[in-house]
Amino acid sequence: MEDVIERLREENEPVPVPLELPDEDLLVEIEEELLISLPPEFREFLLTVSDVVYGKLEPVTVADPQSHTYLPEVAATAWSEGLPRDLIPLCEDGDGYYAVSQEGEVLLWSDGELDDDTWDSVWIWARDVWLES
Repeated sequence: MEDVIERLREENEPVPVPLELPDEDLLVEIEEELLISLPPEFREFLLTVSDVVYGKLEPVTVADPQSHTYLPEVAATAWSEGLPRDLIPLCEDGDGYYAVSQEGEVLLWSDGELDDDTWDSVWIWARDVWLES
């Protein structure tokens, strides 16, 4: 995990208005709004690297409600499109979503169904998918 965080920090692209990292209190508010708990590794991901801008993928954020990557809005859209309600969207990708299960596994949901591709954690997904985008 630490090596992925370090690499993401190194690759972080400068933007005119940098994103902010949330705190634990904000994550509790997000959980209450979503009516679902955030798996521990996903919480850590949001707390440590949700301000990183890199590559073509844009993982969800929670600090700015006006952002197009704001988790509650992305979740509402994804769930309305058919993403199973027990999955939390991590990142929109074309007509699908990478999503986190309650066990912390990352799954790809596209064309209305779950794909066979899975990653054991958000950190493995970040290393193998996001950093390669």
